Formats: sequence, structure tokens, C-alpha cells
Amino acid sequence: MNYLDKLIVAVDFDGTIVEDVYPKIGKPKLFAFETLKRLQQDGHRLILWTYRCDDRLQEAVDFCQENGIDFYAVNKSFPGEQFDVNKSRKIHADIFIDDRNIGGFLGWGEIYQTITKETPNIPKRRRKKGFFNFFRS
Repeated sequence: MNYLDKLIVAVDFDGTIVEDVYPKIGKPKLFAFETLKRLQQDGHRLILWTYRCDDRLQEAVDFCQENGIDFYAVNKSFPGEQFDVNKSRKIHADIFIDDRNIGGFLGWGEIYQTITKETPNIPKRRRKKGFFNFFRS
């Protein structure tokens, strides 16, 4: 992977890294921390992008650090970013990983495959037949 392949990946916390039991911290999702560590080892920059703020946000950051993840930035596009109340709070990232995506949360194995275009030896998830899948062969 060369430097052009490095991505900025914004990752939600509740329901994505851990089970959603907000304001508490849920159990880690299957392969969440393993995948995040691998993405960092691959050279991608991870941003924690969450609804949490103040003490609840610090609890999430501490929990991730205890599990081996230090984020490039937290709820901002880059470390040290200062917010101007007259500008958008939308952050810059190449990919956003969130349990509220259209189609729901893919799972960490599928996310890693999608980002890296690798196909590990794991079975493919069967797609449910739905309206749009009806037209696919």
C-alpha cells in the first residue's frame, strides 16, 4: 500500500465499536478493535466520530485506549482543530463507519475487506431477497 492508498476513516462509537447501550459503554463488537488496530497498522488515520461529548466522550476515548486504539483525532478533522461557531461541524474523512448507514452495519470483517479490497477465508454473507435484489442476477 502506498501513501496514496492511506485513508482517513471516521468511526462511530455506540453501535459500531461497541454495542449501543448509551450512556453506558457496551461490549465491544466482534472484531472491532482487531480491525481498527489492523487499519492503523496499514497506515490509515482513524477519527472517533461520535455523538458523545464531555465526560461520556472521555469515557469512550479511554475505553478505546484501554483496548489499544489511539485516534488521530476525536470529533474533529485533525488534531488541534479549533471550531468556529460560524462554520460547519462536519468533519473531513474518506470513509464514515456507522451503524446508522443505509443497509445497517456491515460487520468489521466486511468493512476491512471493503477498505483493503482483501478477501480473507471467511464465508460470504447471504443477502436477503429484497425489492432491489429481485432485479439482480
